[in-house]
Amino acid sequence: MEISLGDALKGFINNSRLKNGVQAIRIKDAWEKIMGKTIANYTDDIQISNGTMFITTSVAPLKNELIYQKENIIKRVNELMGERIITEVIVK
Repeated sequence: MEISLGDALKGFINNSRLKNGVQAIRIKDAWEKIMGKTIANYTDDIQISNGTMFITTSVAPLKNELIYQKENIIKRVNELMGERIITEVIVK
């Protein structure tokens, strides 16, 4: 049975601890498209751990907006990723 290098890498990543890091990078790269330029500019960090997305920002009004938008963020991120990756959002 032959598989492509891309499929082999995808399989390796999905079965390793790198998966969360790779997903976080993909989400960070698309964050502006998901939430818009202003929110992306004031987001300090995004991390993924066990289905939870941690969003860090030092801007208080943005924290409130992100908390209000939690369900929308979960929906949009999962749509972008093509699978249910995020089940919870925590804003710090």
